[in-house]
Amino acid sequence: MQVTETLNEGLKRGYAITVTAAELDDKVNEKLTEAQPEVEMKGFRKGKVPMPLLKKQFGQRLIGEAMQESIDGAMSEHFKESGDRPAMQPDVKMTNEDWKEGDDVEVEMSYEALPEIPEIDLKSITLEKMVVKADDTAVEEALSNLAETAQDFKARKKGTKAKDGDQVVLDFVGKVDGEAFEGGSAEDYPLVLGSNSFIPGFEEQLVGVKVEEEKDVTVSFPDDYQAEHLAGKEAVFSCTIKEVKEPVAAEINDEMAKKFGAEDLAALKTQIGERLEAEYAGAARAVMKRALLDALDNIVSFDLPPSLVEAEAKQIAHQLWHEENPDVEGHDHPEIETTDEHTKLAERRVRLGLLLAELGQKAEVEVSDAEMTQAIMNQARQYPGQERQFFEFVQQNQQMQQQLRAPLFEDKVVDYVFELASITDKEVSKDDLQEAVEAMENE
Repeated sequence: MQVTETLNEGLKRGYAITVTAAELDDKVNEKLTEAQPEVEMKGFRKGKVPMPLLKKQFGQRLIGEAMQESIDGAMSEHFKESGDRPAMQPDVKMTNEDWKEGDDVEVEMSYEALPEIPEIDLKSITLEKMVVKADDTAVEEALSNLAETAQDFKARKKGTKAKDGDQVVLDFVGKVDGEAFEGGSAEDYPLVLGSNSFIPGFEEQLVGVKVEEEKDVTVSFPDDYQAEHLAGKEAVFSCTIKEVKEPVAAEINDEMAKKFGAEDLAALKTQIGERLEAEYAGAARAVMKRALLDALDNIVSFDLPPSLVEAEAKQIAHQLWHEENPDVEGHDHPEIETTDEHTKLAERRVRLGLLLAELGQKAEVEVSDAEMTQAIMNQARQYPGQERQFFEFVQQNQQMQQQLRAPLFEDKVVDYVFELASITDKEVSKDDLQEAVEAMENE
């Protein structure tokens, strides 16, 4: 077998690979010899079929396998000896398309090699970590927001008309074709208007009712209603309004705290403070991560594989186009042109991606099975009722697994760099942190 270099420009590589007819024949014979003990053929005992007969019967079929294995072996040996790592799958094609049995096999292989990543003194990197304490004002503000979500209702003045968002306490009897149906009646039922908890059109008809008013509400059950005998039917609900209540924020006390699983108000305040500081820490980490990536981007320079940059630029352009055209859900749209801005951003992403991959490999950073499982479960929660199907889909889809593993790996490498870098804490206000986050997101 002969491997000859045909191209070596920057990161681009090209090689001509020749597998001789004799080597190919030897490979076929090797496969036949390996299979011979198990072959059965009429007129011969198992394992006793003569080699010439085997070659006549199966040789033609094995030539393709022998070709592929020989070429794969040559490529593997080349990468082992050269130390090259291809940026993307090498392009391999047969050049003597008029090949016939007995001819040498001539193949052309081309690829872009990953660049050498320069060493970095990570200890020389200096970063600032924003630290925000959860003060009393922030805790009280969060408490007020919780009180809004845990709203109570108090009776409106008698004679006041119900508004959207009010709670109406009512008795009702539902009838279809003049006959009451099972499950269509209730007493003292508290219904929040606008909650969409009843059949479409029901709550809207109660806006404007008053205490002691009687009102017939006419609605139609949806065609796909779960009770088949009611699906698509028109129903009349005779309603008696007993109370009309307006929403009010819950009183901030121990009783409200217990609704949120805390022993008392003091315990709830402690929980809120811890949650706020965890949120602040997460935001501060994101800001510091951006500062780290900016620092790495400034101090590192190396050649980038054009194919990776081009693919990333297309991906960026495509994503931004869809963000600007949210009504287009599919990919049936004109080809999207990449700009210099897309390419510049792609170069940064590819450079940092290759650098972080190199740092992670040298530091032996790995994403554990438990971490992957947790990531899949977190993603699956976005598909209520279909969690199992999503989990199975990811398990069978290597590309999806890589999409989930990549950010986990990146964050672990970033944490590794944080451990080595020189980090100084800086106490700031919540507003200062918010401004830093907004500035980062607007870049």
